Amino acid sequence: MKVGAKNRKQLVIMSALLALALVVFSRNVLNVGASTPTPVAEKTAAVEEERGRQTASLHNSLDPSIRLDLLRSSESTEYKGNGRNIFKSMPEIPQPVQSPITRPQVTVITKPPPPPINLKFYGFASSSSGPKQVFLSQGDDIFIAKEGDIVDRRYKVIHIGPTSVDVEDVLENNTQPIPLTQGPVPGQGPGA
Repeated sequence: MKVGAKNRKQLVIMSALLALALVVFSRNVLNVGASTPTPVAEKTAAVEEERGRQTASLHNSLDPSIRLDLLRSSESTEYKGNGRNIFKSMPEIPQPVQSPITRPQVTVITKPPPPPINLKFYGFASSSSGPKQVFLSQGDDIFIAKEGDIVDRRYKVIHIGPTSVDVEDVLENNTQPIPLTQGPVPGQGPGA
């Protein structure tokens, strides 16, 4: 491999930098050639001497007499622990208490049954050309209805059969059959 003038110049610079790095590394890390004490040690000694002077002045300013008032206040202090034994490193693990197994009471909330439909069958009305109609009564009121009609703004006549009328309570969403038996006519019969 040929080394040109340009490469030779770079090689010399690289060698010089490597030698300088070895010298710095050996002085700082390996302490080779370090025969004189470092100035840091001198600063450390000066700092220690200053601390010693401050401690001596602090000890000279303390009153060596016993202060009984401070001792009395510390004697009246009572230890109120939290139940832990301070002379044991680990707290005792309490044993689990066996409690009888009780099953929670299950209360089943059922929806109350829908209120009964208070309509009574009163009679039929039929014609040859029109739909079958039924008369329904509630108290003193009489209603005429055919299939699909709403009676008393609450009850819908679903189906008129040969033995019963199916009526739906629109407010409660409940369907009940009303048997086709003729009830007493108001103003007639017993008790009138």
